[in-house]
Amino acid sequence: MTNQELRLSVGASPAQRTWAVVVGVFVTAVASAFVVLPLVAGGVLGRLSGPGDPFSSYEEARDLPPGMLPPALRDGGAEQAGPSPFIGLCGLPFVLLGIYLVLRVLRTAAWLDGSHVRVRGALRTHRVDLATARIDATELSDREAADDFPADRRRAPAIIATDRSDGRRVTVALQGMGLTSLPPSELRALADAITTGRPVDGRDGDAHAVARQLRRLAEHPQLG
Repeated sequence: MTNQELRLSVGASPAQRTWAVVVGVFVTAVASAFVVLPLVAGGVLGRLSGPGDPFSSYEEARDLPPGMLPPALRDGGAEQAGPSPFIGLCGLPFVLLGIYLVLRVLRTAAWLDGSHVRVRGALRTHRVDLATARIDATELSDREAADDFPADRRRAPAIIATDRSDGRRVTVALQGMGLTSLPPSELRALADAITTGRPVDGRDGDAHAVARQLRRLAEHPQLG
C-alpha cells in the first residue's frame, strides 16, 4: 500500500459529462424562465393597459355613476385578476434539479490516501478509513475467477464502507470513467487499504472476502 494520495478513476466520462452539463443547463434555464416570466409579465401587462385607476376604493368613487367607475371597482369592487406571480414558484424545484445535476457530474471524485478513502459528491465530501470500516459490496460474485470461466459473471460495481463508530457510509464506485471497471492498479490499492492491519477472522472475514474479489477482478478484468 502506498502512502501517496491516489485519485481513483470514478465518475462520468468526458462525453457523459458534456451531455449531462448541457441537459442540466437547459433544464435550469427553462425552469428559471418559468419562475421569472410571471413576475415580468405582470409589469409588462400593467404598462400595456395604461395608467392605473385614479381610485383605490369604491368609497372614493361613490358619487360617480356606476358606468363611470373603473373596471376594478365595478360589480361590488371585484377585481379583474391576472395570472398570479406565485405560479412561477412551481419551476423552482426544476431549477434546483438542473443545478444539482451539473454539480454532481462535475464534482464527483474519489481519492485514496493510505487506507483512507475520500469521496466527493455534488454537495458534500465524506471520508472513511477502509482498514477499520465495515466493508460490503454490491453484486459481488462469490465464484472463483478462472481463465476458462464463461463471461456471465456479475461484477461488483461498488464497495460500501461504513464507519463503525458513527455509522458514516461511503460508497466507492468500481466503474471507471467510461470503463467497465477501475484500472487494476486502483483495484489492488483498494484491496490493500481494506486489509491493512485487519485480523483474518471474526467480523473482518467479509472485508477480506471483498478484498479477494477486488484482486481477482484486477487479475481478470474481462470477467468484470
